[in-house]
Amino acid sequence: MLAWASAQIHCQFHASENRVALPPSDGSKHDVQAENETVFVPNRGERGQCILSTPPKILFCDLRLDPGESKSYSYCETLPIDGPPSFRGQSVKYVYKLTIGCQRVNSPIKLLRVPFRVLVLHGLKDYQFPQDEAVAPSNPFLEEEEGLKKDSRLADLATELLMVATSRRSLHLYNISNTRGKVGTFCIFKTMYKIGEDVIGTFNFSEGDIPCLQFSVSLQTEESIQEEFQRRRGQPVSFSTHARHQEACLHTAQSSFSLPIPLSSTPGFTTNIVSLKWRLHFEFVTSGESSGTCLVWGSQSEAVTWTGVEQMEVDTFSWDLPIKVLPTNPILASYVSQFSSTNSITI
Repeated sequence: MLAWASAQIHCQFHASENRVALPPSDGSKHDVQAENETVFVPNRGERGQCILSTPPKILFCDLRLDPGESKSYSYCETLPIDGPPSFRGQSVKYVYKLTIGCQRVNSPIKLLRVPFRVLVLHGLKDYQFPQDEAVAPSNPFLEEEEGLKKDSRLADLATELLMVATSRRSLHLYNISNTRGKVGTFCIFKTMYKIGEDVIGTFNFSEGDIPCLQFSVSLQTEESIQEEFQRRRGQPVSFSTHARHQEACLHTAQSSFSLPIPLSSTPGFTTNIVSLKWRLHFEFVTSGESSGTCLVWGSQSEAVTWTGVEQMEVDTFSWDLPIKVLPTNPILASYVSQFSSTNSITI
């Protein structure tokens, strides 16, 4: 005999005490209720603050099951459109969970938490659907309810906006130079990507005056805390490297790189507490001497050899190029965990 079962979605916010200074939480009432085992509190016993929650929905009441008998229930919920995306950073974390609570008669509540991932695409909040249904894309072979039709149209619209935003290509040329002169040029065809895409760029060192010995390109995220929530004024920004390419390029006229954006990464976003941005971080090692001194001519009786110098003066400098990373189709993002999972609780 089961008294009831309810389901609710909530987003739990975690912050590093060493980096983030949060205002005091106003959820004291929930903390008192959490001590009572007969009250359904989805985030009971969890660390951090619950910043978002959906209304609880009752799955059933007074359910009696005979030995070997089973019943199934479906649950559907719409997430608030202004919520943050799922994110696990160095300073903060946003974790979404579906919590199912069930209570047996004269027994404490049992909770089952199922974590899931949320991707947020900005720009859909203020979109107005056209009044003419014929204009909207639809499948004539399927009969859909009005609510399902709107949801499918919203998903199609989001996919279309992503395709349009990330398919625009235009040549971006940048001159690479230091205090001594020009090193080369860098070319990239777009600066807006979806997670799962490859960031591709090319170098041209043939027109440079300063020989480039080595370069490295890192795909990084920049996690910064808003000024009013910083633990210390002017505290440094946290960087995370997701992909890196390094190459020795002395006497190389042209070179290129390809850095994949992991499907498990989080697109750029901004909340009132944290901001996440993407960038390409370049590091160059150039010769402090003329190109002719990079090789040494030597003769042995009748043979002539060219050998590299043992020591040479070098200069190093770095450069950052901001890029934008947007979410992708949730079906593609789910490929990082291609396995079905079953969660269970014992009542």
